[in-house]
Amino acid sequence: MIKDYETVFILTPVLSEAQMKDAVEKFKKILTDNKAKMVNEENWGLRKLAYPIMHKTTGFYNLLEFQAEPSVITKLETELKRDETVMRFLTVALDKHAVIYNERRRKGEFNKKSEPKEEAAA
Repeated sequence: MIKDYETVFILTPVLSEAQMKDAVEKFKKILTDNKAKMVNEENWGLRKLAYPIMHKTTGFYNLLEFQAEPSVITKLETELKRDETVMRFLTVALDKHAVIYNERRRKGEFNKKSEPKEEAAA
């Protein structure tokens, strides 16, 4: 049974831009080779960590949203654990509400500033 998932992983900040992109492509290839359907990919860039990991205070954050069989997750997480450039990762199965939320977020529905309410004339 195909489910919706999202994986966020943090790559070490010592990578060059090209090395970072290669690492992301490697994980996307693992998914697509195992018949996963990519829904969304986001590169959140270099961000400060909440606490040091492996003596690093920053890391490259990436998000992959995909649809796959549950068996694919084991393969992906094995590769994430083996890769020395990955400092942390988290894979979450999305329920229907999270999928709807992610679709709305991608469309930018939460970024729109609310229109100021006009005050009634006294």
